[in-house]
Amino acid sequence: MNVETHFVERRCPVAGEIRLHVAACGPADAPALIFIHGFPEFWWAWREQLTYFSTSFRSFRCYALDMRGFNLSSQPTDVAAYKANVLIEDLRAVIDFAAGTNGGKVRAVIAHDWGGAIAWSLAAQHPNCMEKFVVLNSPHSIAFAHALAHDPDQIAASQYMNWLRAAGAENALAENNFERLVKMASLTTDEEKRRYRECWSRGLTGGCNYYRAAPLHPDTKEAPGKSAVVASALRPEQFRVTVPTQLIWGTGDIALRPVLLDGIESHVPHIRIDRVNGASHWLARENASTVNALIETFIS
Repeated sequence: MNVETHFVERRCPVAGEIRLHVAACGPADAPALIFIHGFPEFWWAWREQLTYFSTSFRSFRCYALDMRGFNLSSQPTDVAAYKANVLIEDLRAVIDFAAGTNGGKVRAVIAHDWGGAIAWSLAAQHPNCMEKFVVLNSPHSIAFAHALAHDPDQIAASQYMNWLRAAGAENALAENNFERLVKMASLTTDEEKRRYRECWSRGLTGGCNYYRAAPLHPDTKEAPGKSAVVASALRPEQFRVTVPTQLIWGTGDIALRPVLLDGIESHVPHIRIDRVNGASHWLARENASTVNALIETFIS
């Protein structure tokens, strides 16, 4: 896989000049795919997909970015620089760069975890920038908000979010050569550990700020009942996704419970759900061949 390095620059009203690192591969004139990672990963998390979809007979032009706050992209420290509306504009800037002369539209946006959380809103607000949307183990905002307010199992499974929101979380994550993160991300090979530690050594505050800026998280002792207030304030019409959507779901994800799939069709009418039985949250890496085949069937 011959990977090119690009930087997309844009001005952010909160944090000034932002540089977004983008890795690219595949034929320059082929339909574009955008891959968006989550926490605590970076563009290299999609390496299996980049190799698979950029080969000559599949002929896609693949772009995988480092989200703001991660790896080689800008890492502003202000929590407000990680609000959803700002992050959506980052994605739009990368799509504009990737789409070229194709009317500002890419073949598909493919996203996981926090990348999926932002991309759900991107698909709802800017459906014309993509032909299809693929999301891996990242819940729709309405479903997640409701579960955080009312489902005991999901509330318990999401307590890590409040830990990551706390002051000093990035310092705790860096302890013992990032031991907690290695376990969290289920890294097994020496090459994975080396590359991820190299990424994390560039900074973790940006990644933690995604959680600090997010209105969706379990209640805390300081703000009991806040999650129910947030859930009731969300307007479903603002989160309705009309783009043809594929949701690939690893059923072994311990942080995201099955309740998050209940009733999703009412918010995403053109959705196809593909469950990968027993797969963990990291299914793009651990179940790459299955994930690749599912995506290929959907987007081709």
